[in-house]
Amino acid sequence: MPGAHEQPEPGETGTRRIDWQWRAAALGAVDAAPAAAVTAVAVPSGVALAVGVLPAAIIGLPPTRRARAALILIGILTGLPMVLGSLVARTPLLAIVVVFALAVGAAALARTTVAKRRNLSKVLSTLSVPLVGVGLSYDDPATAVGLAVLMIGGSVFAYLVSLLLPEHAADVPARPETAITLGYGVRLGAAGATAAAIGFALDLDHVGWACAAALLVMRPDTDEQMTRMAGRIASMLIGGTAAVLVVGATPADWVYSAAVVAVVATAAATHRSRWYVTSTFTTFLVFVLLLYSDPEQAEYRFTERLSETVLGVAIAFLFGIAVPALGRRTQWSR
Repeated sequence: MPGAHEQPEPGETGTRRIDWQWRAAALGAVDAAPAAAVTAVAVPSGVALAVGVLPAAIIGLPPTRRARAALILIGILTGLPMVLGSLVARTPLLAIVVVFALAVGAAALARTTVAKRRNLSKVLSTLSVPLVGVGLSYDDPATAVGLAVLMIGGSVFAYLVSLLLPEHAADVPARPETAITLGYGVRLGAAGATAAAIGFALDLDHVGWACAAALLVMRPDTDEQMTRMAGRIASMLIGGTAAVLVVGATPADWVYSAAVVAVVATAAATHRSRWYVTSTFTTFLVFVLLLYSDPEQAEYRFTERLSETVLGVAIAFLFGIAVPALGRRTQWSR
C-alpha cells in the first residue's frame, strides 16, 4: 500500500523485477518491532498491528525529514477509508455508489492545476478508494476502527523512527507516470462498483476482497496493469500457501513473532520492485488472522480468496483494458 509521498509503488518506478534494498529491510524490521512484541504474547493482536505497520513500511523512506510527515498521512489515508467502507457495508446500494463516486472524485482532483493535488489524486485513486473496498468486508465498524487505529499508530511509530535517519537524495522515477484522467476515474469506479455489486448479490463472506483486488490492480497504463494483474494472483497463491503451511504446523507464538518481522522487512525491502509483490505479504498476514483460531478452514478460505481475487482481476481487465481497447477500435473504424 503506497501513499502521498512521492515514493514509488511496487511495479511503478522500480527498474528490476525484484529489487531488494537491505537498508529498507532493516528499517522495516525496526518498524515491525512493536507488532512482533505483541505477537509473542497475543498472536491475533500482534498480526493485526503488523497489518497496520505495512503501509508505512512499504512506501519507503521519504528523502527529507519534513517529507516524512507523509508517513502519518498514509496511515490516515489507509485507515479512515476502511472505516468508511465498513460504515456503508450494511447498505449495499449506498456502498456501490460511494465506491464509484470516490473513484470519479479522485480522478477529477487530478484535473486541478496544483501538482501537489495531483499527487493527492494518485494516492486517493491507488490507496484510499481500494481501502474503502476492503472496508466492505467488515459489517462491524468497530473492527474496522480498531484496524484503522493500528494503521495510524503504526505509521506514527514509523515516522518517529524515520526522524532518526539522515536525509538523502530523492529517487528518480524510472519512467514518467501515466496521467489519471476523468475517463479513467469513471472506469475505475465502474470496476469497483461492479465488483462490490457482485459481492453483495452473491452474499460473499468477504464482499470487499473482489472489490479491492479490482481497484488495486487497475492502472491508467496497460502494461503496468497487466503486470499487477498477474502479480496479484501469483502473490495471493504464494502468500496464502505460506500462511496455510505456517498455521497448519501449529508453531509456538515466537514463530509468528519472527514471521511478522520477516514479512514486514521483506515488504519494505522489495517495495521498489517492478513486479507487484506487495499483496504477498498482506495476504500472508490476513490468512494468519483468519486461520489462527480455526486452521480447519484453510482449504475453504484459500479457495474463497483465490476465486474472489480472480473475479476482481477479471473485472479490472474488463474496465481497465478491454473497454479502452474497444473504444480505440471503434474510433479507428470511423
